[in-house]
Amino acid sequence: MAHPKRKISKSRRDKRRTHYKAEAKNLVICPTTGEFHMPHRAFWHEGKLYYKGKVVMEKEVLA
Repeated sequence: MAHPKRKISKSRRDKRRTHYKAEAKNLVICPTTGEFHMPHRAFWHEGKLYYKGKVVMEKEVLA
């Protein structure tokens, strides 16, 4: 089994594990509503839940 020749410091290890490398989240435009949303995610618009341009669920209004 391979072993490291020198100990990697905690700060060096933690720098590698950070998420500073991640870019800004991508947004797409819904063809039905024209709203920006994250790709492959359902999103709410005017009380309706949309996924792939179709209404999946409507919000219930309590009287």
